[in-house]
Amino acid sequence: MSDFNLLIINWYRQNKRNLPWRITKDPYKIWLSEIILQQTKVDQGLKYYIKFSTNYPTISDLSNAKEQTVLSDWQGLGYYSRARNLHASAKMIMNEFNGKFPNNYKDILKLKGVGNYTASAIASFAFNLPHAVVDGNVYRVLSRIFDISNPIDSKEGQHIFNSLAQELLNKDFPAEHNQAIMEFGALQCIPSSPNCEICPFIQSCLSQKNKTIKIRPVKKSKTKVRNRFFHFLHIEDKTHILLQKRSEKDIWQNLYQFPLIEKDTVEDLRQVEKEITDKYGVNAELEKSGVKHILSHQHLFTTFWRMKELPEILKENSEYEWVDKKELGRFPIPRVIERYLEEMNDD
Repeated sequence: MSDFNLLIINWYRQNKRNLPWRITKDPYKIWLSEIILQQTKVDQGLKYYIKFSTNYPTISDLSNAKEQTVLSDWQGLGYYSRARNLHASAKMIMNEFNGKFPNNYKDILKLKGVGNYTASAIASFAFNLPHAVVDGNVYRVLSRIFDISNPIDSKEGQHIFNSLAQELLNKDFPAEHNQAIMEFGALQCIPSSPNCEICPFIQSCLSQKNKTIKIRPVKKSKTKVRNRFFHFLHIEDKTHILLQKRSEKDIWQNLYQFPLIEKDTVEDLRQVEKEITDKYGVNAELEKSGVKHILSHQHLFTTFWRMKELPEILKENSEYEWVDKKELGRFPIPRVIERYLEEMNDD
């Protein structure tokens, strides 16, 4: 175990990236980084970390902000539940922890959107507490070095990996140890075609010895992907554009979108055009089709229809908002619609 600690720390000190959340012990800033980096690569998350650190320098600032503003600042990062959880947890810290970030694993775990990994990361990075982190990078590193065939998405596998990570943890320097093993997985022991020839563990890596690198880690099940078919109605005049707030507990909750018709399957576009005309009494022109937007468990196939005037049926519906285009930046919208509008403005 001491050899593992020595090798991983030495590698980290020579290869680590210079990232702003690594030079602070402020638990609020570390928490921000951890939430932003969930399901997000470092290069993309960095600019959002800087934005949130600047726009909300304290927990109080984040707590007092309007949710719509927070979601707007999050726009383009995806997985918007993270932003809603961040905002809700800031309010919780102000109300239940007297504005002070909780300083122990148990209380950190109470925050919305914080699981075992995130609580361990914050506890070790901010307070140097001996809690081992186990994320995707750690699963991969440990499964290869120790050639573990237990599936990482099984209860038995998770117990084995968590126990091993805790056993390996350098109790004197838990923060640096955790950063090191995650960084090693992100930069050296990468998913595909890792450069094993320059790996410090080449002599002790059991997967290298047993030629099982390509099949580690093991997952017992693949995520089932749901296909959804969205037809958006783009309606605007010279100064305003029509938006609808998504209120249901689904993707993009509390974000704004164009009026939407959702289909269960692929349908002939001529039939959809006729359906739109019959329902709204206004002709629709196909603007853009075949746009695929990939989420973690869903694939969205989107089509955009342009309507030259606002249908009477929508004028009378309070769900829709006629938004001044100059104010559009204040309204958080899904990335697929944002990208569409960017392309329309470029034409």
